Amino acid sequence: MDLSAQAAGIGALADDTRRALYEYVSAQAEPVGREQAATELGVAVHNVNFHLDRLVTEGLLEVEYRRLSGKTGPGAGRPSKLYRRASREFAVSLPPRRYELVGDILAAAVSCAAEGVPLDQALHESARREGLSLAQGAEKFDRAGSLPALAQVLRSQGFEPQVRDDEVVLSNCPFDALAQKHTALVCGLNQSFVQGVADSLGSGITACLEPEPGRCCVKARRASAPVRQGEHPGPPS
Repeated sequence: MDLSAQAAGIGALADDTRRALYEYVSAQAEPVGREQAATELGVAVHNVNFHLDRLVTEGLLEVEYRRLSGKTGPGAGRPSKLYRRASREFAVSLPPRRYELVGDILAAAVSCAAEGVPLDQALHESARREGLSLAQGAEKFDRAGSLPALAQVLRSQGFEPQVRDDEVVLSNCPFDALAQKHTALVCGLNQSFVQGVADSLGSGITACLEPEPGRCCVKARRASAPVRQGEHPGPPS
């Protein structure tokens, strides 16, 4: 989901009545009808209708139709329109953060380690596979070895890439809080992840550890480009 859709959905809750309706519906074990919500919140039914439907439009609530009497067939009446919290998730973070991505990588690595793969190897293989999978599901590109293609895939994950001559600089770390606490681990996984994206694009691009203040610790450049002082071109061993 893009930022504008996320922001619109969360922005819909800025209205006090709408937010109260969302919280009430979310707290119920069963879907809620308009009359029930109006009674509980002390709001006119026509106002409730408007706000509930706005929450549906923004993806915060979902609708189902059901006869509350339990009767079926002729004379059972029309099904009631009921509302429940949507399964869709909203999370807006500026700058972008992707902690669930690290969670997926770690979970996959633990599963591999449980089968006898050394943990360090499992961590970096899991990160690289995640990068491969991401790029394989992305838009197809015409040019192998394309730094703009790599940048486009990484942009979708919040890295805020900038293409500069022979390299891609990543202006944002989507795993910032974790990287601050567990720098070697998270930066190593990040490097393997970016390398996986590059490899999936069929590119001769190398992900390098080259930390700078205020930036992601990883840069990516064509394998033919010179390695710069202080740089670590491969994943930590």
